[in-house]
Order: sequence, then C-alpha cells, then structure tokens
Amino acid sequence: MAVPSAVKVLIVESQSLFGKALAHLLALDRGLAIVGDTEALTVEAIEQYQPDVVLVDLDDPGFELEGAITAVRRVFAELRICVMSMHLKPEVMQRCLAAGADGYVAKDVAPAELSRAIRSICEGSSYVDPRVAGGVLRRRGGGTGDLREQFSTRELEIVRLIAEGLSNKEIGQRLFLTEKTVKNHTSRIFTKLNVVARTQVAVHAIRSGLA
Repeated sequence: MAVPSAVKVLIVESQSLFGKALAHLLALDRGLAIVGDTEALTVEAIEQYQPDVVLVDLDDPGFELEGAITAVRRVFAELRICVMSMHLKPEVMQRCLAAGADGYVAKDVAPAELSRAIRSICEGSSYVDPRVAGGVLRRRGGGTGDLREQFSTRELEIVRLIAEGLSNKEIGQRLFLTEKTVKNHTSRIFTKLNVVARTQVAVHAIRSGLA
C-alpha cells in the first residue's frame, strides 16, 4: 500500500522567530512537510518552495492580503491558502474568504487542529474556525431567506449548530433528537450544498450569502 505523501507547507511570517517556531511545531506532525518560511507571499516564494498549502499570518503590519493572493493565483491557480490571525471577528474572516483564501484559523487554535485544518485545505476542502463561522450565522439569524427556501426549519437549526462546531451527538442533545436522526439531516444538508465536510457547510453558506 502506498504511503500518502506529506503535505508541503510554506509559512509566510514577517517575524522570523515566530515563523521558525511555528515551523518547528508543525514539523512534529509527520503528515506535514515544512518546506520553508518566508516574509512575504510572492510568486517568487511559491516558485522556490513549491508548497501544497501556504500558511499566511494576516496580522503582519502592512500586509495586503487581496493583492498578494491575486498575484500568486494568476500563476498558481491551484495553490491552497490558509490565513492565520489573532482576530475572532466574522468580518475579518469574511474578508479573507472573499479575497480567495481557502481557510481561516485563529492563532489560539490547538496545534492538532491547525494540522487538521491544513490537511483538510490541501485535500480541497475549506476550513474556518467554528467559533467565527458560528458567530456569523447567529448574527445573521434573521437573514436566512434563501436557506429557508432550500432547507427545512430543522435543517437550518442543524446548519447553525454544525457551524458552531458541535458534533452530531451534541446537536442531538441540544435539539432533543437521536444521533441517527441528526446524521440523516446532516447527510441531506451535505447533499443540498454539494459539500463533503462539516466546515464546508458554514463556509459555503457564508460565501454564497445564504447564512
């Protein structure tokens, strides 16, 4: 049986010490291969390191995310980009997704969750911190008209709880449903949104203006 290749990760961080520390931390995961760290997201850096996923620190002073992503995507259309920030603000996350990022991770995330996010993004999924996605859905609670046309009231409730990071078991406890019933609802939600991962439910809804 073939051994899966490690995900090649490039870290974009203007503070060298933090970039090296993050590289060392992620290198503990054998499923990740840290190919380098650089101060800026540029075409030249992507050409040099050939990463699968770029992990970008949004909080660097003077960093202009939209322009940087646009420039590298002109040359590397399939490049996967994950943004990392200290902010748990929905508007910051939405700006990153609108700019073309494939994921948004808060800096206080556990190392294991950061690794999972990177692998998920590499596999073609999107990832957003459930705390931020859940905040968007709660704040827009009265603006789900498009979703109501596609989903039942119960499915809308489950969409919000998935975005908050709850498991099927936890959703069942919250809504007084069996775990099997929640699983069935979740499967229908995935089918209607044409997604395969729980984090994609929130991402798809936010990007499409459905949440």
